[in-house]
Amino acid sequence: MTLALLFPGQGAQNAGFLHRLPQHDAVRATLDEASAALGFDVLTLDSDDALRSTIAVQIGLVVAGVAVARALAHEGLAPQFSAGLSVGAYAAAVSCEALAFGDALRMVRKRAELMENAWPSGYGLTAVAGLSETQVETLADAHAREGGERVYVANVNAPRQIVVAGADGALEAFAARALAAGARKAQRLAVAVPSHCELLDDAADALTEWARDIPFRTPRSVYVDNRGGRPLYTADAVRADLATNMRYTVRWYDALTVMIESGASVLVEAPPGQVLTDIAREHYSEVSALAGSSLPLERLVAIVRRRLGQDG
Repeated sequence: MTLALLFPGQGAQNAGFLHRLPQHDAVRATLDEASAALGFDVLTLDSDDALRSTIAVQIGLVVAGVAVARALAHEGLAPQFSAGLSVGAYAAAVSCEALAFGDALRMVRKRAELMENAWPSGYGLTAVAGLSETQVETLADAHAREGGERVYVANVNAPRQIVVAGADGALEAFAARALAAGARKAQRLAVAVPSHCELLDDAADALTEWARDIPFRTPRSVYVDNRGGRPLYTADAVRADLATNMRYTVRWYDALTVMIESGASVLVEAPPGQVLTDIAREHYSEVSALAGSSLPLERLVAIVRRRLGQDG
């Protein structure tokens, strides 16, 4: 029985999520370390006003993920697998010790600034439920052929849970087209940039250059990437994944599948989300998937220990 930690991406945030983190020494130390590294109090990042900023959201998600991972490790629950959706990959890299926390925060801040500056307004993401990736791509091609502005497949979160990126008007028109083609739902996400598509090519190139001197290490446990949904074993491979994942489709379902096929049997999703937990429960009922945001830390630790077959 092995443990995997899952770290959610942008869209999982909600007001006050950093203030709702567990009262634990490791959490408090992580918040203090983040504030010192960034030069401001990170607990200012989760207000409704602050969360309008891509920068605040992305930094806050990484802080929350690392804080809970450290609290679990302090309780003897270190993961064998770490994976994060989009910006969650930075917390995953810290979790497997491929990247120092302070460096992850600085890199995420630069990433978010580049993304926000590339497309400061008028763009985002829409989640489409009930259609396959092939069906969504076919609809996107038809939309473009008929004169609509291009939308792009940004995330494949599950076989019929696809996220598309593009301009506001294009997303609205595409949502109507998807619903007419049989989608159960087409819902705009709380993301204000066109993530995981070629619109961020230049931003990814800039982050790659900026991150050239950031020290990375060989992961001490298994790091599973976004782009290919596969384990990465070298420092340079993790660096390249983090620097460029903003412009490639997130293959979350592939990442989830490879962890489970490699032996992950207990999955814990870091706060603030439950989307990754729900995906795992729906498609892999044989594993135990738990959302850290839905349980007090003491109860989460007890359940994970029991399901891993540990004493206590």
